[in-house]
Parts: sequence; C-alpha cells; structure tokens
Amino acid sequence: MLVISSREFRQNQKMYFEKADKGEQIIVQRGKDKAYALTPVGEDDLYFNAKMVERIKESLKQVEAGKTKKISSSQEINELLGL
Repeated sequence: MLVISSREFRQNQKMYFEKADKGEQIIVQRGKDKAYALTPVGEDDLYFNAKMVERIKESLKQVEAGKTKKISSSQEINELLGL
C-alpha cells in the first residue's frame, strides 16, 4: 500500500492511476485528517449500469399495468419471501 500526499498525486496522476489499475492500493492523504483511496471502478461497481436501468424501467411498467401486490403485515412479507 502506498500513502502519498495530494500534491504528489497531482504531480504524478498517470503513474498512480496505472499502479491502481495493476491492483496496488493507493491512499491519497489530504491534510492531517482526510484520506482517500484510489480504486478502479468497473461497470459492475456502478449502481445504475445498463442492466439496472432496464430492470427499473420494467418495474415501472409493471406498476403502471397494475401488476403489484400490496403488503400490509409482517406475515404477508414472510409469505412473499417464503419464510
């Protein structure tokens, strides 16, 4: 793991991005009490990727078509979840 200053990061961003891409942990220290982890983000890490957006759209279509079930008790929740 590398701990570097924000100044060092700014001066050598490309090098630190490449190190992070290769799996090295990079911590950027900003002042005395702030630190940030430099981590590559893949498509699966993004909450609203294309697949998730499509699932949300499909759910909205189901709601508009009235294909919903109202749950009003913990027993109904358990039944729905098969508990």
